[in-house]
Amino acid sequence: MSMLSMILFVLKISIVLSVFAFGLNSTLGDATYMFRHPRDLARALLSMYVLMPLLALGMAMGFHLDPPVQIALVALAVSPVPPIFSKKAEKAGGSDDYSIGLLVATGVLSVVIIPITMKIFENMTGIPLHTPIRSVAALVLTTVLLPLLAGIAVRAASPRFAERAAHPIGKWAAILLVVSLLPVLVGSIRTILSLIGNGTVLSFAIFALVGYAIGDFFGRPEFEKRRVLSLATASRHPAIAVAIAHANFPEQKLALPAIVLYLLVSAVVTGFASKRKPAGVAPGKPQRQMAA
Repeated sequence: MSMLSMILFVLKISIVLSVFAFGLNSTLGDATYMFRHPRDLARALLSMYVLMPLLALGMAMGFHLDPPVQIALVALAVSPVPPIFSKKAEKAGGSDDYSIGLLVATGVLSVVIIPITMKIFENMTGIPLHTPIRSVAALVLTTVLLPLLAGIAVRAASPRFAERAAHPIGKWAAILLVVSLLPVLVGSIRTILSLIGNGTVLSFAIFALVGYAIGDFFGRPEFEKRRVLSLATASRHPAIAVAIAHANFPEQKLALPAIVLYLLVSAVVTGFASKRKPAGVAPGKPQRQMAA
């Protein structure tokens, strides 16, 4: 097994364990929340899959950005929320059932939404685009749905075991995530640095900040939903974004580093934005303890 294959294997194990830990602290009602609240689902889809793709397309066509940056923005805009999204949303004060439900809903619907959005992009730009349906479905199934449902099933069968196991499993997932990402960041640092400049970091910061603001608006009036949808609109599944970028522009080797750079920039932007609590917002009800 090559070093890259080993790193990717450890990263996938980390993601699976992390989502499984969330499942241990979740219920089937959490997972189906969005499908039982169509108004919330419609507002989330409008925020994430209508306005953000339009913003990405407008920035790609209107600004003088490097091709890898344009590809990264478009690929990220049509991707679902990342598997570790729920922990970040919980730390920001988000609602557990809403965040888990959004994770599941965007994952399931991405198999339908991504091809439709890419076809619209193709008609608007005249550039032939391909949607890696099989890759997207496999990633959603293995990194979101199966581990989450497995955790929910374990919780239903043995609540006490689930409560005891969630925290250590979440810790190991975090450790493995750091172990897998450090070599990638170190190995790609020169390539990532080559993208900094020419407005790249600024464009990524604007994209993340506008996404956060859009999610905040459509998540109103509840503070907990605003925080979750803000993060979801600005943060996307990097593996699916990479799969989309590679399927359409395999010759663009800088697309992957550009997506990694966006993840870093968006983490900083949303981190600062999440620290500010809107004035006049009453504290939400206490949430269930989730895995670390």
